[in-house]
Amino acid sequence: MFNFSYKTQRYLILFGFLTIPVLLSLTFSYYPAISLLYYSLTDWSGLGWDMNFIGLDNYKEIFTKPEVFGALKNNLYYFIGGLVQVALSLYFAVILTGKLRGRNGFRAMLFIPYVLHSVATVIMFKNLYHMEYGSLNVLLGSIGLESWQQSWLGNKHLVNFSLAFISMWKYMGLNMVIFIGALQSIPSDLYEAASIDGANSRQKFRFITLPSIRKVMELMLILTLTGALEAFDIPYVMLLGANDTSTFVIKTVDTAFKYQNFGLASAMAVILLIMVLIFIVIQRKLLFREER
Repeated sequence: MFNFSYKTQRYLILFGFLTIPVLLSLTFSYYPAISLLYYSLTDWSGLGWDMNFIGLDNYKEIFTKPEVFGALKNNLYYFIGGLVQVALSLYFAVILTGKLRGRNGFRAMLFIPYVLHSVATVIMFKNLYHMEYGSLNVLLGSIGLESWQQSWLGNKHLVNFSLAFISMWKYMGLNMVIFIGALQSIPSDLYEAASIDGANSRQKFRFITLPSIRKVMELMLILTLTGALEAFDIPYVMLLGANDTSTFVIKTVDTAFKYQNFGLASAMAVILLIMVLIFIVIQRKLLFREER
């Protein structure tokens, strides 16, 4: 048994706490990222290690194919739905932090969709949206709104709205819980002082609540943006990207596994990463400027 001095033990503990996270980060984050960048400069098929260095040819091919970036228009539906989701999450969070009877039950009801597996959620909504026996069309017919019945997954003008609604329904509970935590951290003295000064509920929300949760709002918008750009599971499980529902990530996955062109798919993944970083920088600079 080693008998180290207190100073030596202290340095060993610090070294361990610093080294292990760095090694894990290098192994599971930086090394895969560097490998991804290298593969994007090759013609690797994903089978074996036979690859040739082709430089920027993959990137040139991506920018000469309009259908690749055309898939981003479908990501826009998820971004708009995400913005609506953030607004609704904040609305329910404000209500459920007040003195509402049974608020814990309502919180659980809104959070349960996030706990459900994505595949189970998609199967459930597939039965909901079915043209013939779907519960949504059955409900519309039972209340005399037969003219509103639609092929929710067959109509190209509605299908992306239908899929974006699934994403909004699933993740709203998580955002609500985050907002509730942020709202509960605001000192009640601020609201009491505002009430004494004659401020109404709208003024309290505007001048106390919103500034106090500014950082959380910034996080929510970043997650909304990245989630919209990375939308994959819901449209892929529901329709495999058919009926003009393919997103940028679905295009990338199909390029890699369906067409066995991992080099081109890696280049698409690098471009997606760059787009996410650019949008985050723009958002921070324009919408949430750093405090001086």
